[in-house]
Formats: sequence, C-alpha cells, structure tokens
Amino acid sequence: MDLCSEKDIRALLGRHGFRFSKSMGQNFLIQGWVPRDIAEASGADTGCGVLEIGPGIGPLTVQLAQRAGKVAAVELDRDLLPILAETLAPYDNVTVIPGDVMKLDLAALAAEQFPGLTPLVCANLPYNITTPVITALLDAGCFAAVTVMIQREVALRICAAPGSADYGAFSVFCQYHTVPEFLFEVPPECFLPAPKVTSAVIRLVPRREASQTLVDEAFFFRVVKAAFAQRRKTLLNGLTSAFGDRLSKEQLRQAIAAAGLPEGIRGERLGIPEFAALALAIRQAV
Repeated sequence: MDLCSEKDIRALLGRHGFRFSKSMGQNFLIQGWVPRDIAEASGADTGCGVLEIGPGIGPLTVQLAQRAGKVAAVELDRDLLPILAETLAPYDNVTVIPGDVMKLDLAALAAEQFPGLTPLVCANLPYNITTPVITALLDAGCFAAVTVMIQREVALRICAAPGSADYGAFSVFCQYHTVPEFLFEVPPECFLPAPKVTSAVIRLVPRREASQTLVDEAFFFRVVKAAFAQRRKTLLNGLTSAFGDRLSKEQLRQAIAAAGLPEGIRGERLGIPEFAALALAIRQAV
C-alpha cells in the first residue's frame, strides 16, 4: 500500500468508513517526496526517539520508523486508530498514543518513551494548533530539534528578522529558545483535500547557550508582548499601556534611553539583545 497514493488512500479510508474532519484540520499527503524529505530533515537515526503529533494515516510515521530507534505518535482522532493499526503494523518501533497533545506532559512523555535515546520532534502539525503546540514543545525544554510542517505564513513569522513585516512576539519567543531554519515549501496540491494555503517545513534547534536577559523570562516576555501589542504605535506608547500603572511615561522614556534605544523606535525593530536591555532597564525602574 502506498500511503501517498490518492487511490490507495481513498480505498483505505473507505474500508474503515473514515470521513475527514475540518475541525481537526485533516489534510493527508499525496506526494511521497514530502514525508520522505521531512523525515530526512529531522536528522532522525537509530539513536533518536521521535515524537510525532497528528500522524493521520501514517506516511510520515513510516518514514520516521525506517530511520529512528523509536517513534511515539500522538493522535487525537480515535477514528484514525484502526487505520494506523493497519498501516503501521510492520513497524514494531512505533507506539501510537491516543489523546490530545496539549493535555500531555511532553517532557515526561519523552522520558518515558525514549529512554537512552535523543528526543526529537517531527510532525505535520494541524494549522489550528500550530502556535500553542510549538510553544508547548519549546517550553518542555527536552527536545534536541523540532522539525515541523506548518502554514507558510507562520513559518515566515517564526524565522522573521527584526524590522520585517512578519516579525512579532512569537518570532522573539521562538528565536529566544532556538535557532529557526526555513527549509522548504509544500504546495497545496500535495494534500488531500487541498488546503487553501501553502505549507512550509522549518527546523528549530535549541540554542546551545540560553539567551541572557538578566531578568526572569516571564518579565522579559511581558516586555516583548507590550512592545508588539500596538504595532502601529511607538515602543513608548506600547510600554505605557502595559506598565503605566507602575511607571510614569517619563520613567519609561528614561528606561528606553537607558537601554540605548531612540525614543521614537517601534517594538518590531528590536532584536533579543535590545529587548533584554530594555527589560532590565524597566525592571530597575519598577
């Protein structure tokens, strides 16, 4: 059975009486090069354990199973479980975990499923949960790399440079924790049914040295969110909205100057070092 053949897919789904769920963002791959190239990009080998999220009918799972020491695939749609039992039957190094990935302790899951192996993530993520899933994966702090196919728009946002139109608070979050790399695009015609947008594959590799902020992460990201909350306004105005109950506008103006930034700058022009200096200056003023 070819899990990327539209004919074979329709026959497989028909045997199991499966119907696509729009609410779960289900789009199955019909081009074999896509799961192969994603699995290859993940860097998985026999010394790795790979967490997959949303395996669907298993085309990426099969590619990962052929490379990795162990694959743990979390699937929310219980209607897909009997299909996966059929398509993954030849692979004894795959465990399918029924459930919602957002309700799991990912660090504990990796420790339980991949003892002695380097934990990785490789997945074709549903568009509607991309941001919270990536956030949870990075917060888990245990994965050596995260390789995911997501909506191209979100991929560009994650990899965006300061000052660009795509740059935002989520860009800073991902770049604070990792070094993101935009790998390749996947057009809509590679899926059944075809989505209305182009997809892209990115790889996020944790930074070898943690970003130095000189303040706690929570406060750092509070400053970041304040800077992007009102993109069309200056940094000073954004900070005033977030910290105005504790600091006067003049104090915030002085904090911006203490961080070495011009008064009229906008938040989207700041990189992680600038945000770190700004967060420290505001913390000292509070």
